[in-house]
Amino acid sequence: MTTAQVPFQKRLRRIVREHQRMSNGATHVMRADGLIVARPRVYNPKFPLRGLVLLLGAAILFKGFIYASLGSATYADRVGQLASGSIAEQAGAWVMQPDLATLAVAQFLNAVGL
Repeated sequence: MTTAQVPFQKRLRRIVREHQRMSNGATHVMRADGLIVARPRVYNPKFPLRGLVLLLGAAILFKGFIYASLGSATYADRVGQLASGSIAEQAGAWVMQPDLATLAVAQFLNAVGL
C-alpha cells in the first residue's frame, strides 16, 4: 500500500508547487491534442526606464530654471557653499553643478523672457 502512495505524493507535490507558481497569474495554452492547459506566467520585473527618463528630465529643467533665475555668479556661490558642507551637501553640490544641459535650458529660459 505504501508503494502506491509514493507516486501519488510525488504528483501532489508537483501540483501544489505549480499552483504556488501560478499565484503570479497563468496563461492558457491549447496543446496539440486540444486540451487547454494553464501554465504559470513568468514574472519578469521590468525597470521603469520611462519614469527614470522623466525624473532626469525634470531634474535638468529644475536646475536650468534655478540657474536662469539666480544667475551664474549667485548659482556658483551657492553650489560652493554646498560643497563645503557635510557629505550629503557635498553630494547635492556635485549633482547641482551646471552641466551642458542645464546651461542650455537656462539659456532658453532667458531667451524666452524669464
